Amino acid sequence: MPPVQTKQGDLLATLDGTMVVSCQAEPGLPLDAPGHIAAMARSVVLGGASGVRIEGAANLTAVRAAVDVPIIGLIKTKRGDTEVYITPTLDDVTSVIAAGADIVAIDATGRPRLAELKAMFSAVAARARLSMGDVATLDEGRRALDAGADLISTTMAGYTDYSSDQHGPAFGLMEEFARAGLPFVAEGRIWTPQEAVRCFELGARFIVVGGAITRPDAITRRFADEVASWSARPQLRRNPR
Repeated sequence: MPPVQTKQGDLLATLDGTMVVSCQAEPGLPLDAPGHIAAMARSVVLGGASGVRIEGAANLTAVRAAVDVPIIGLIKTKRGDTEVYITPTLDDVTSVIAAGADIVAIDATGRPRLAELKAMFSAVAARARLSMGDVATLDEGRRALDAGADLISTTMAGYTDYSSDQHGPAFGLMEEFARAGLPFVAEGRIWTPQEAVRCFELGARFIVVGGAITRPDAITRRFADEVASWSARPQLRRNPR
């Protein structure tokens, strides 16, 4: 299917107040294949997701053919010359758009980078797509918007060596964005429906939920750990009848 055909403002309006689901798989896990990612995307759309966030050109191509909702696209690349790994180069921007993304996610943290943020966001705009700056702090959010980002998200909060909110959603950063009057997208470590609603209460335009929905290994581990903890305390068991 082609990218969603709508004006950029209309595209954002369709996402306001909704949930996007990140459909990704860690390299080497059983779901790490374009066909599986596409099936996952179709499944979450059936469940009510308004859009999907997809990593990698091959996965983007497969998902674009499978769903007709907005796609946030990115490429993760581990490099030796920068810590920035979410769509770090202009070539990555081109690849993400060519594969069918409607919104291009770009690491907009303040760490040393290979391409200037303004050039990255300008390249997205020149191809009539929207850009999302993934940030970890309030100052980074401001800089991303000043550089031309259409959206900023809390994606990187807790994933840099200088950001907090390590053990749950970045509610603190969301509050900072709200006080500063900066529209934002909430993403990162949203595990429960209650946490999702809290993001909206703090002012999120829309939210992106990932592992709580699309990581069966992580979901299973949460249950298994709790069961193992309970099983280690036999005194809590009820006596069989």
